[in-house]
Amino acid sequence: MAAHVADRKPQLEVNMLVRDPQVCWSINEKHCNFKYFPEHKLPENVIATTDAKAALLNADFCLHAVPVQFSSSYLEGIAMYVDPGLPFISLSKGLELNTLRTMSQIIPQALRNPRQPYIVLSGPSFALELMNKLPTAMVVASKDKKLANTAQQLLASRNLRINRSSDITGVEIAGALKNVLAIAAGIVEGMNLGNNSMAALVAQGCSEIRWLATKMGAKSTTITGLSGTGDIMLTCFVNLSRNRTVGVRLGSGESLDDILGSMNQVAEGVSTAGAVIALAQKYNVKMPVLTAVARIINNELTPQKAVLELMSLPQVEEV
Repeated sequence: MAAHVADRKPQLEVNMLVRDPQVCWSINEKHCNFKYFPEHKLPENVIATTDAKAALLNADFCLHAVPVQFSSSYLEGIAMYVDPGLPFISLSKGLELNTLRTMSQIIPQALRNPRQPYIVLSGPSFALELMNKLPTAMVVASKDKKLANTAQQLLASRNLRINRSSDITGVEIAGALKNVLAIAAGIVEGMNLGNNSMAALVAQGCSEIRWLATKMGAKSTTITGLSGTGDIMLTCFVNLSRNRTVGVRLGSGESLDDILGSMNQVAEGVSTAGAVIALAQKYNVKMPVLTAVARIINNELTPQKAVLELMSLPQVEEV
């Protein structure tokens, strides 16, 4: 996103606040991120720093891309440098495991400012394809219509279409739970259960996400839009998805510890799955597919037994 904004507006200075000094050096001296995108040259107006005060001083926007499980502690550590009027655009998808908090709750609480301006950006958007300037569409959601419009103007370009929404809950819940569903889709792929199985599983998962999100106050139209169905299709069906890859390897018989130990990026669905069972209980929603993923991750269920359980569920009317 830093590369996208910098390329779209060459007059801007885009500061990347990074934690790894080697990544910082690579961006500033070689104009590339050797860790994730070594083949892509970054715009020269992207400047990396490990100094939070320098990065945040006089900033107009902050795009937050720290994984959800680490966001609260990270933000608490830099809160003293954050202006109370600085708008945060959250790119992080997931739910905090022990608290069930979304990013719209985590950010203002960690910064000790309930009025911190907040926008969530979501939708079907693999980073590699954005870097390659392939056509992409996403959604910005905020309670503040003017703020959403400003974020839309900041981010929209010839290759990135940005829609607006006021439904923060729907966008965040869909963005979090689609990662769990992608693990389930990967398990189906890893077990070679076929296309019929895959379509049925993803359709059921979409319904479960809709049932929960609407109970939490979301609009059902959000779940069928870009940040819902759009993101679900991308994450469940395409090999670039980290969460789907975790599922494929689980379905092929690998252990979760071995899978996570070999990855250099975070698969948010693994942590978020732990929150699904608690949410299903809290809102009294039956979510057999998504809770099965949580039980597989917790070693309470094997993928084979999960399939048998799901196929043995009562035949019901569609809702």
